[in-house]
Amino acid sequence: MSSKLIGVGVGPGDPELVTVKGVNALRAADVVVVPVMAAADGADGGEPGRAEATVLHYVPREKVVRVVFALNERSDRARREAAWDAAGARVAALLDAHACVAFATIGDPNVYSTFTYLAQTVAESVPGVVVETVPGITAMQELAARSGAVLTEGTEPLTLVPVTAGAAALKDALSGPGTVVAYKFGRQAAEVAEALRETGRLEAAVWGSALGLAQESIRPAADLGDGPLPYLSTLIAPAPRDGGRGGKL
Repeated sequence: MSSKLIGVGVGPGDPELVTVKGVNALRAADVVVVPVMAAADGADGGEPGRAEATVLHYVPREKVVRVVFALNERSDRARREAAWDAAGARVAALLDAHACVAFATIGDPNVYSTFTYLAQTVAESVPGVVVETVPGITAMQELAARSGAVLTEGTEPLTLVPVTAGAAALKDALSGPGTVVAYKFGRQAAEVAEALRETGRLEAAVWGSALGLAQESIRPAADLGDGPLPYLSTLIAPAPRDGGRGGKL
């Protein structure tokens, strides 16, 4: 029988935002893998991530396997690739020993997720492995719900931009129509604020970080300063609207 690897989206951090299907998948799996940050020496950094903290609300700790990823490595490509290979080998070994392995990822496993790369690596080393995903609630959905920012209306487009691609990509999106969502913009908060000002999108925009957690912060984008924010901060810049309703759906 083929082994199965399931990527399970566990939402932005609030354990109440894991879907019923996601909880069932986590509980049905033989083991649940959670990604952890690598320390400087490449070992387990020790700190639990959001995915692990969420998973532990639903499965016992002895079922959880921490796997190190160089999630914070941006300059040393060789180190990052070595960490990916090691993580892939660890999960492949788990699949050799178990029929079903779940991988818990914050947000959704098909939206800027660690799971995408892991699945590619594992599929190359485990013949016949079946890969599935269970969708999860994204940070932009949680921020929209908590802030009251409507993501889309009528025929408006929705553009999602990772600011790790550069503030210029965000500015291009803000210059177009529809709502723009920015992910991972915390380290470039000043550039993001400037792009919002230059495109006339500052006043209606909102940002949030640590959504659903004790340290949650949800603020108007007009409050953005020059200092860095948490890396996983999310921004919503709603489409310019005339206040009408009943637009063409």
